[in-house]
Amino acid sequence: MSAEIEARIEQLGITLPVAAAPAANYVPFVISGQHLYISGQLPMENGKVAVLGLVGADVDVTGAQRAAELCAINVLAQAKAALDGDLGRIRRIVKLNGFIASAPGFTDQHLVMNGASNLIVTILGEAGVHARAAVGMAGLPFNAAVEIDAVIEIA
Repeated sequence: MSAEIEARIEQLGITLPVAAAPAANYVPFVISGQHLYISGQLPMENGKVAVLGLVGADVDVTGAQRAAELCAINVLAQAKAALDGDLGRIRRIVKLNGFIASAPGFTDQHLVMNGASNLIVTILGEAGVHARAAVGMAGLPFNAAVEIDAVIEIA
């Protein structure tokens, strides 16, 4: 299964980055029983936050969906680090929580989160189908447009 997942990632032209180190006093992931909890991931690309500002003012929905995709890629990078490189141990993405830095009046957070949801399902298939939340926020760390955390069932 791991080779299948890696092949899908490669077919999409995605290279999973090295999992980012925490920016404060927390760990990037915790395994408890059969669950892997991934701390919030920002839209990091090439070592920096790639999408900045408030969605609906500084960033349009398409740009924010790209930010959500980058967050999802970073969630998978953390999962790969936590699972000793074996993404095949993912049984199911249980839940994604999306935090979208939103301008006053912006109400399409759910559309932004589709960027992450669609990518996860494309990569993991049925194991990627998940529950989720999409919440508007006044601001996020480092002025990121989106932050996503995850709960994953593992083998």
